[in-house]
Amino acid sequence: MSNAPDFNAITLEALRHRRGTKWNRYPADVLPAWVADMDFDMAEPIRAGLARMMHDNDLGYSPKLPESGLPEAFAAFAARRFPGWEVAPGRMIAIADIVQGIHLAIEAYTGPGDGICTLTPVYPPFLQAVAATGRRLDHCTMVRGDGRYEIDFDALRAAIDGRTRILLLCTPHNPLGRVFEPAELDELACIAVERDLVVIADEIHADIVYSGSRHIPFASLGPEVEARTVTMTSATKSFNIAGLRCAVVVFGSDRLAERFDAWPERIRGAVSSFGMEATRIAWTECDEWLEALLAHLEGNRDFLHSFVRERLPGLRMVQPAATYLGWIDCREYALDPDPYQWFLDRARVGFNDGRDFGDGGEGHVRINFATSRGILTQVLERMEEALR
Repeated sequence: MSNAPDFNAITLEALRHRRGTKWNRYPADVLPAWVADMDFDMAEPIRAGLARMMHDNDLGYSPKLPESGLPEAFAAFAARRFPGWEVAPGRMIAIADIVQGIHLAIEAYTGPGDGICTLTPVYPPFLQAVAATGRRLDHCTMVRGDGRYEIDFDALRAAIDGRTRILLLCTPHNPLGRVFEPAELDELACIAVERDLVVIADEIHADIVYSGSRHIPFASLGPEVEARTVTMTSATKSFNIAGLRCAVVVFGSDRLAERFDAWPERIRGAVSSFGMEATRIAWTECDEWLEALLAHLEGNRDFLHSFVRERLPGLRMVQPAATYLGWIDCREYALDPDPYQWFLDRARVGFNDGRDFGDGGEGHVRINFATSRGILTQVLERMEEALR
C-alpha cells in the first residue's frame, strides 16, 4: 500500500488531548485499555471527505437514505468481503447507533416478559437492553474448550422456552473473539427455525477477522434463515469513527422491516450527514487502509497472547480470532476485590470489568489492544510489575 499508515506513530501526548470517552474516564496516570475505540488516526480518504464538507459549508440536513449512496456502498462492500451474501439495498435503513437499534428491535418483535436469548459473557449493552425493556434474559454461558470458547448447544436449547422470542447474537463474538464456524452457525440456524425465533445479529466486528478465520453473515445461511434475521452493522469499529454515529440495519424480509418501521422515524432518530458520508467513504475507498489495519492488529494480538503466556503465567487468555479485544482470565490470582479494580489500583491500567459481561465474566478483564505496540507494551509491563 502506498503511503501506508504508521499505526505505531501515535503518542500518549496526542491521545491525552482527545476529548472522547476512552482517554477521559481515568486520571492521567492511568493507561486506558477498555472501551472498543481504536487509538489510530482515521483513514485519509475519510479525513479528506469530511474536510471537503467543512470547506463547502455542507452542514445542512442529512440526505435521505436513497440519495446518500450508503445502501449501494454497503451492498458492494459486503459482496467484496463476504461472498455469498447479497444485500438488498432497498431493505436497509440507517440509524445512529446499533445499541439504539437493539432496543427498538426488542420492542418491535417482543412484548413485556418475553424472553431474549444470548450467549454470555457478552457485550454489556445486550444485557442492559433486555433489562431496560422489561424482557426476560434467557442466557447460555459459553464454555472454554481446547483453544477457544464453545457453544453448549444442549444448554442453549434448555434456555429457550415458549416465551423466548429473540436470539440476540454477537458475531464475531465480543468479548470472546470467536468467529463461529459453518457447523455452529447451522446449528444456531436450526434452533432459530425450530423455535421460531427472530435473530438479531450484531455483526459490527465482522471486518476485524484474522488469518485462518472467515466471518459468515448469519443472514447468508439460506432464505428461511434470512427471512427471520435482522443484521446490524457499522463502519465505526473497523474505521474508528464511532463519534460520527452511523449504523445500518439490514432486514431479511419485508415482514421484519414493516414491524420495525412501525416505530416513527422521529423516535429512531436521524443520522448526521458527516456520519453518512464518512461511512460511505469507508465502504468505498478504504479497503487498503483496512488491510493495513488488520495486519497491525494481528501483530498486536499475537504479541499480547505471547506476553500473557510467557510473562504473566498465572493469567489465561484464548487467542481471539476476531475483534481487537482480549479476554483475560485472572481467577488463579484471586485478586481482591476483583481483577478490574486491582489492576486499576496497582498497575494504573484501566480495563473493562468482566462482571459487566454477564454470567461467565467473573474474574476476567477485557483488554483493548487497538493501539501502538509501544503503548500496548507499557500496559502489559505495568501488569507484570504489579503481579510480581
